Amino acid sequence: MAERFSFSIQATDGAARTGYIEMQRGDIRTPAFMPVGTAATVKAMKPETVRKTGADIILGNTYHLMLRPGAERVAKLGGLHKFMNWQRPILTDSGGYQVMSLSDLRKLTEKGVEFRSHIDGSKHMLTPERSMEIQCLLGSDIVMAFDECPRADRPRDEIAASMEMSMRWAKRSRDGFDAGGEHAERSALFGIQQGALDEELRRISADKLTDIGFDGYAIGGLAVGEGQEAMFATLDFAPGQLPQDRPRYLMGVGKPDDLVGAVERGVDMFDCVLPSRSGRNGQAFTWNGPINLRNARFAEDQEPLDSRCACDTCGTYTRAYLHHLVKSQEILGAMLMTEHNIAFYQQLMQAMRDAIGQGRFSAFAREFRRDYLR
Repeated sequence: MAERFSFSIQATDGAARTGYIEMQRGDIRTPAFMPVGTAATVKAMKPETVRKTGADIILGNTYHLMLRPGAERVAKLGGLHKFMNWQRPILTDSGGYQVMSLSDLRKLTEKGVEFRSHIDGSKHMLTPERSMEIQCLLGSDIVMAFDECPRADRPRDEIAASMEMSMRWAKRSRDGFDAGGEHAERSALFGIQQGALDEELRRISADKLTDIGFDGYAIGGLAVGEGQEAMFATLDFAPGQLPQDRPRYLMGVGKPDDLVGAVERGVDMFDCVLPSRSGRNGQAFTWNGPINLRNARFAEDQEPLDSRCACDTCGTYTRAYLHHLVKSQEILGAMLMTEHNIAFYQQLMQAMRDAIGQGRFSAFAREFRRDYLR
C-alpha cells in the first residue's frame, strides 16, 4: 500500500517543477489541476468522464456539503468517495472562504464563524475543530486548515490581524486533525498562507505554518479581485517562502495563462470553477485562446472546437452543432463543453509537466502566450 502522503520532485526548470504526490488512493502528477466538485459533483460530468480527461484528484466543498446533504449523512452512506463514485484522491476546502463571503449572514469571532445557511437560514457555527471533523466525516484525502480570507484592499493592520488569527486557527486545525484517529493516519493536512499582497506578512505566515508543520502548503488570499499583475507580483516571492520539499497549492486559480504564470513561479497545484462554469455558459478554452460558441459566426462552422485537442468533444462534434446546443440551452451542450474545457486544462497541465521534464519550460510558456493571448 502506498504511503499516507509523500511528495517527490522529479525535475525542475527555473522555479517550475514537476513531480508526484503519492497517496493511498492514487498518485497525483504535479503540476496538477483539480476540477471542482462543489456539491459532490463536477457539474455536467460523470466521475468516470472526469477521470478520462486525465484528472488525478478533484475538490469538494466543506461548506456546501455540510449544509446539504450533511457531513454526518455522507459518513453514514460510506463517505464521499463511495457517495459520488470517485475512488481517487479528493481534496476538501475548509469552508472558510465560502463563509467569509457571506458578509451579511455571519459573525466572526476568535472561536470561529457563526453563520446562517444560504439555503434555509438555519444557524451554524464553523470552527477549526468543526471543519476538521466535517472533513473527516467526508473522508477527505487532503484536508485544508480553517482560515479567514481577507480582501487584498483591506487596511494593512486588518490584514495582519486576520493573518495572525488564521495562524492561530491553523494550530487548532492541526490539533483537531491529529485527533482524528484512523482518518488522520491515511490523509494529509495542508496549511494556508495568508497576508494578501504584503511580502512581510506572507513571510510571517509562512514561518508560523512551517513551525506548526503541514504536509503541504496553500497560497491563499489571491484571485480575489486583485488582478493578474498583482497576483504574479505576489507569486514572485510567496512560493519561495514555503518549504521547498512540500507541494504548493494556489487556491482558486484560474485562467489558463494564470496557470502557466504560476507554474513558472513554482506552484504545484490548482483548482478553479472556471472551466466547468465557462463550459456551461458557452465558452470554450482552446490553445488559440477562449471562444464564445454563442457567437453567430460559429453557426455553420464545421471545424472542431480545437484541432489540437484530443478530447471526445473535439473528436466527434463540430462548432456548428455545439453552437446549436448552446443557443438552444440543451443540457448536452453544457456536458460537451464542460468535458472539453476540463480536458483542455488537463492537457495543458500535461504539456507543462512534459516541458519541465525536458528542460524547455521557458520556450513552452513563450509559445503558449504567443498563441493563447494573440
